[in-house]
Amino acid sequence: MSEADLYPPVKAFLEAQGYTVKAEVGAADVMACRGEDPPLIVELKTSLNLSLILQGVARQGLFDHVYLAVPQPPKWTHRYRDLTALLRRLGLGLLTVRAGQVEPHLDPAPYQPRKNSAKAARLLKEFHQRKGDPNIGGTTGIKRMTAYRQDAIRLAEALAATPDPQSPATLARATGIARAGSILLANHYGWFDHPAKGRYVLSPAGRAALFQDPPPSPIP
Repeated sequence: MSEADLYPPVKAFLEAQGYTVKAEVGAADVMACRGEDPPLIVELKTSLNLSLILQGVARQGLFDHVYLAVPQPPKWTHRYRDLTALLRRLGLGLLTVRAGQVEPHLDPAPYQPRKNSAKAARLLKEFHQRKGDPNIGGTTGIKRMTAYRQDAIRLAEALAATPDPQSPATLARATGIARAGSILLANHYGWFDHPAKGRYVLSPAGRAALFQDPPPSPIP
């Protein structure tokens, strides 16, 4: 489907809503007016991409109501969902065309993103609980040092320092880690053995991880 193929259904869609529609008015692919309503611009493209979005942003320098029109994709991929989220943030509208029919997805409007307070709280908690700055920004394919992993390392170090099995309460006092019990019980990394009720020791896997070269991470 070419850009020219998009125009007839888009024109018919707007005319059905009472607009007078004209193509290629100055830099605009489509311009529509209806009585005293604000003018409306539609930019046509064969796919939803950055070039089209930038074109739409440029048209917002002329009028507030700007739509982007593209062929309906076979299915909405993550990329298209991400791009439509961007359109909401930018205040751009979106129309798709399939089999001569137009489907509106977004109307131009100021976007007020709804904050994910629970996720934001988890990020802040991780930030404040993490000791120092053990990771390198922009790296991929390597293990991330989290506050949880740092606490597990400190518990492993405390167990390595004594030959006797320790209780979670004793380890919590020695390390200052309030969640010592839950970390020991979960044993996410396989570093802890549980030889008796309420007692923990460092497992062979924990010892190997703790004394590897280099060690898991320096704890400030």
